[in-house]
Amino acid sequence: VVTIEDVEESLKAIFQYVKEKEQLFEDLRSQIEETQQRISVKKRERDYWLEYKNVGSKIHNEKISSLEKDIKEVKDKLQRTTEYYRDALNAVKEENQSLFERHMKLLSEQALKSAVRYLDKNCRREIQENEWLKEEVKIYRKEVSDLKASVQLLEEENINLVAKLIDIKLQNL
Repeated sequence: VVTIEDVEESLKAIFQYVKEKEQLFEDLRSQIEETQQRISVKKRERDYWLEYKNVGSKIHNEKISSLEKDIKEVKDKLQRTTEYYRDALNAVKEENQSLFERHMKLLSEQALKSAVRYLDKNCRREIQENEWLKEEVKIYRKEVSDLKASVQLLEEENINLVAKLIDIKLQNL
């Protein structure tokens, strides 16, 4: 015997079961929608990277190679400029050194002349005689070297003449 309460309980159980199944279907539907949204996002990301792979990467590669070329040119210009300034610096140093040496020479000559002015007449005469003697020594050395060269030439000529004389005597024998 089935009572109304049993039927009501059975209907409540069926109604509860249907409600649970409908809730489960709703949950599954919302999960499917979320999954479809994630799939859509991933598809867009994939499309972006495919586009980059096919088009963007080539553009970036061209930009990279252009920038590398520019870097190389800048390095070359820097090296040439560095060498130019190094050479210019060395030239300026050499010029400064020669100017300094010339200036020091002039200063020493002026100092010598200034010092000579304050010396007495005997000392000045000795200095002048010393300079005259230096000039005479230079002239003497030049004459000595000229005479040595002349003597050497004469000795060579003399040797040649003696050799010819010996050859003539040998032929006469």
